[in-house]
Amino acid sequence: MHRFLVVVEKADGNYSAYCPDLPGCIATGDTPEETEANMHDALQLHIEGMIEDGEPIPASTALAEYMVVA
Repeated sequence: MHRFLVVVEKADGNYSAYCPDLPGCIATGDTPEETEANMHDALQLHIEGMIEDGEPIPASTALAEYMVVA
């Protein structure tokens, strides 16, 4: 089992998501929930492809934090 940070952002008319630890692994959707579900599928396919290609699965190193700025 692998755990990766996923960033979901509001775009023009939809939402997009990406994983900083897996460049090129992205997804979109009409809602944040749809985008997260699509991203889950994209992560599974991306990792399966890496395994099939004999590539190592990277460790997750990305972090996220909200910061309050006055």
